[in-house]
Amino acid sequence: MRIVFVASEVVPFAKTGGLADVCGTLPLALERLGHEIIVIMPRYSGIAAEKFIPGRVSTSGLGQGIKVYFIENKKFFDRPHIYGGAEGDYPDSLERFSFFCHEALRLLKDLKEPVDIIHCHDWQTGLLPLLVKKDAEADSFFQKTRVVLTLHNLAYQGVFPKGQYSKLGIGTGMFNEEGVEFHGKINLLKAGILFSDLVTTVSPGHAREIVTSEFGYGLEELLRQKKGCLVGILNGLDYDQWNPQTDPLIQPNYSDKDWLAKKILKKKLQSAFKLPSFGDIPIFGFVSRLCYQKGIDLFESAFESLMERPIQVVLQGVGEDKYQKIVQRLAKKYPQKFSALIKYDESLAHLVFAGSDFLLMPSVYEPCGLTQMIALRYGTVPIASYVGGLADTIVDLSEGALKGNGIVMPSYSVSGLLESMDRATGFFHQKDKMNALVTHAMSLRWTWDISAKRYIECYEECLK
Repeated sequence: MRIVFVASEVVPFAKTGGLADVCGTLPLALERLGHEIIVIMPRYSGIAAEKFIPGRVSTSGLGQGIKVYFIENKKFFDRPHIYGGAEGDYPDSLERFSFFCHEALRLLKDLKEPVDIIHCHDWQTGLLPLLVKKDAEADSFFQKTRVVLTLHNLAYQGVFPKGQYSKLGIGTGMFNEEGVEFHGKINLLKAGILFSDLVTTVSPGHAREIVTSEFGYGLEELLRQKKGCLVGILNGLDYDQWNPQTDPLIQPNYSDKDWLAKKILKKKLQSAFKLPSFGDIPIFGFVSRLCYQKGIDLFESAFESLMERPIQVVLQGVGEDKYQKIVQRLAKKYPQKFSALIKYDESLAHLVFAGSDFLLMPSVYEPCGLTQMIALRYGTVPIASYVGGLADTIVDLSEGALKGNGIVMPSYSVSGLLESMDRATGFFHQKDKMNALVTHAMSLRWTWDISAKRYIECYEECLK
């Protein structure tokens, strides 16, 4: 098959979260299965690429033979951030990603080789399924092409005022229930769901959740109507990239056969975050976007009680200005026990994964989460909400040594978080059990190989 990935961010070229990881690693797994893969994304500032069509498209490579095409537009993409800063998204986001979708299809036509599958990702590509269907009505080029849309985060839907409709470039007659309209506004994700041949999300658990009012974010009825064409496929992890035995960003390296180096890395972590090297106490790491989804509100509510306990907490990430100020205030109040570094730093994130004893993931919702998989690979035990992909991957320690790999919060509440962290602290001081758990955690794998085969099955079903 000839498969095209269209996404707003792709590792290693641009990243704000798990979307980029998926779109940079799933294509590699599909290529290994013998399929031809093309990737299309915007060319943001700092991306080096060879010229293909001056001023419009650049190229680079990924894997053995995957060609990556970058859509160029200095006005829209040559900016400090991909989507916007701490104050919110760029005000011209609709124009930016409408342009991207139109140009992606124009590029495919310029290449003059029909494709079997166009695989879109999140609201930034939500206009593309509609464009493909409209184009197929007038031109044979896309008539046999099928469109798949993956929902990485349903809470972000690309909602804009009706007055911006003309900027979509789709002519008249599509601002209605059968088009882009949703509750009187433009909703690009709704349009993407409506016009796609298949909708996937990034874990089986989340696929079950999003057809409910609690997790559907207003789109649950539409998703229920698509239920026959809605599939949850768990994300995989690139274990070549995330490997503590060879990771160039941590020193010393270690393996599941000998991981005593974690103690050295723990001290390095304390030093990097300017925390005192206290005695034998657990460190809880928190690597995350700072937003409501990741449970920062819950963390704040539990914080005073947490700081009464013999623990340390380190947090690394960027996000909404409101949450950045919250964690900075808390760090200033408890400098001996809590440190927050508000920046995106890949090296620092690897150190948190390697040097922490536990990783906090008290998410309100979590479509898949790769963070818990990374933590386990580095022998750091997740403490997680029972939602989405976390529920699909984290088994509570109460299930026994051969099954348990983390601590599942009994509820999304202050008491639930405190109880879970207290359980973790108690387990930390049972050295034999803790050592066995770390060894077990590091042996677990969620590779792309199985998930990629499932995607191929779905693509083939679409093409029947």
